[in-house]
Amino acid sequence: MTVKEAQEQVDQWIRDHGVRYFNEMTNMAMLTEEVGELASVMARKYGEQSFKEGEGSDLGDELSDVLFVLICIANQTGVDLTEALRKNLNKKTQRDQQRHKNNPKL
Repeated sequence: MTVKEAQEQVDQWIRDHGVRYFNEMTNMAMLTEEVGELASVMARKYGEQSFKEGEGSDLGDELSDVLFVLICIANQTGVDLTEALRKNLNKKTQRDQQRHKNNPKL
């Protein structure tokens, strides 16, 4: 699935099942909540915390929750994520072309 197709599918899902998009601030709060859930799984799976009894560890599910809300925000604010990502990669390529190659920590 392309990023464009993902944006279209999320938009269709919202129309079919979600009634409408939550407002932008609600979605921002939801994105923060989902990132927190992702951080919790990461801290337990790859960090030093341990899972609580019965707690799940589906990293893919948490990542896709973040992606879903991010796509909702992009859709409702008119951002073409394909183009935005293309521009962002170009910016990073120009800015960081030698930066990481010259980093002795890496």
